[in-house]
Amino acid sequence: MDRRVPAGPQDGGANGSAGTAAAAFAVDKAPLLGKKSKAGPSGRAAHYTGRMTIYVLVVALVSATGGMLFGFDVGIAMASFQEEYFPEIYTRSIAGQKDSDPYCKYHDTRLQLFSAIMFLSGAVIAVPAGLASRHFGRKISMLASGCCFLLGAGLQAGSHSLVQLIIGRCILGFGVGTAASVVPVYISEVAPYASRGGLAYLFQLAVTAGILAAQLVNYGNQYIPVWGWRLSLGLAAMPACVLCLGGLVLPESPSYLLEQGRWAEGKAVLQMLRGTDEVDAEYADICDAARASARVSAWESWKNLVTRQNLPMTIMATSLAFLQQLTGINAIIFYAPIMFDSFSKSTAALLNAVIIGGVNVAGTLVGMPLVDKVGRRPLLLEGGIQMLLSQIATCAILGAGFNSSSTLSTGTAAAALTMICLFISGFSWSWGPIVWVLGAEVQTLDTRTSGMSAVVFANYISSFIIGQAFLSMLCGMKYFAFLFFASWNLFMTLLVYYLLPETKGVPLEDTAYACLFARHPFWRRVMGKAGKQVLEREAFRAAAFRQAEAVEGGDLRDLAKYYEALGL
Repeated sequence: MDRRVPAGPQDGGANGSAGTAAAAFAVDKAPLLGKKSKAGPSGRAAHYTGRMTIYVLVVALVSATGGMLFGFDVGIAMASFQEEYFPEIYTRSIAGQKDSDPYCKYHDTRLQLFSAIMFLSGAVIAVPAGLASRHFGRKISMLASGCCFLLGAGLQAGSHSLVQLIIGRCILGFGVGTAASVVPVYISEVAPYASRGGLAYLFQLAVTAGILAAQLVNYGNQYIPVWGWRLSLGLAAMPACVLCLGGLVLPESPSYLLEQGRWAEGKAVLQMLRGTDEVDAEYADICDAARASARVSAWESWKNLVTRQNLPMTIMATSLAFLQQLTGINAIIFYAPIMFDSFSKSTAALLNAVIIGGVNVAGTLVGMPLVDKVGRRPLLLEGGIQMLLSQIATCAILGAGFNSSSTLSTGTAAAALTMICLFISGFSWSWGPIVWVLGAEVQTLDTRTSGMSAVVFANYISSFIIGQAFLSMLCGMKYFAFLFFASWNLFMTLLVYYLLPETKGVPLEDTAYACLFARHPFWRRVMGKAGKQVLEREAFRAAAFRQAEAVEGGDLRDLAKYYEALGL
């Protein structure tokens, strides 16, 4: 069906006063998110006819295995591994030497470096990974991520020195950082807008499944003497193989194809993903975004992140990513076997870690259907409060439990485990996945890869700092370390309450995200005139779309030419 767009509004053209007045009126009357209206973002979204299909689910599942790269590579607490690379810790914890302070038993700078170095290399690779994703495509970048992880896993499994082990872990970090920079973007671009949050949760679900799988493998391999830890590290290559396969067989993102001017191919992939040929409305929005993005260089993309129009989204996405690690999640996940081995005489430290891993997976599954129904903001608020209360309780339990003994009783250890599981569940359905959802969805196409790189950099730098410092914190602050993280959870929850608008249900290539921030009581002051221009442009786009819908004859791709002629 050919839908030609008029050269300009019938009542005055691009610069006509009537057109300007209409635009201004539409800005004032533009609906907030979620209201049904014939104007504004939800008006165009009503014409999106795509649905959730088996094909798009499979595509999202395969690409989400990139999250398993991070999840599978958790800490190793086996005696044979400690004896090989950390003999002082082995002597203190395994061979029978007693330590007067259970909080300091595993305090070792080399162990902290081993655990944290992957995040530092992941942060370093985030910027080039974003550039590669923009220039070479999402598929090739995912393939490169899988290859890096395969190499790193092989080096770790075959290592015979701590230096080789750390080099392997750095290369693993390159793979993990690349996957984190590319996979959430890819999933957001292939997913139907109404189901994007749930499908984006698949990345976090893969992370949690990888953590659980690693803990189960570690639990079983602890009974294999001498080389069981090598098997645990080597099996990390399995999800990398799946991601490499995905990089070969998955379709390229429609947004990337259209940005490269491959119009027919992009539309064909979009139709295949949506399960229908009637994709004109979504196709028009992606074409509009693609034309704007094609005029922006890689350097300008980074500069645009801090322009007034994009600054609120950049600040919120990177701040939430950095703060995610100040919940204390990675400290608990990576060091759970160590903590429980130190806190209790029980030999079930790894089994406790398996329980935590199971709760992590279950919590992510609970959040998956809620994120597109309840919304991002309510889940972040509830999860923040739940994590805050559980960490305060953990602090109190450990403080009371160590008053008269250097080890925890069985009942006290069980209570601490319960509180940590409560913390894990709150994180896994809120701050865990939603940080990646927001990081990929609130940016425009021209800033999406650079914006996601900034999100990954912020998150991994924070992870490196916490990973490098946690055992020292635990030794110095003792159970007050949990109170330290609780205070950050309070700050994060207040930040979301006051500064984050709800973003569910907005088409990805729509400009409605900027509109939400432009209407926000605080961010509209930050955006200033740029915010008003965003609202005017959005209102005019909605009017242009309605005009195009009423005219038979062309391709809704012409909307982009119309917007360009109007200086939008």
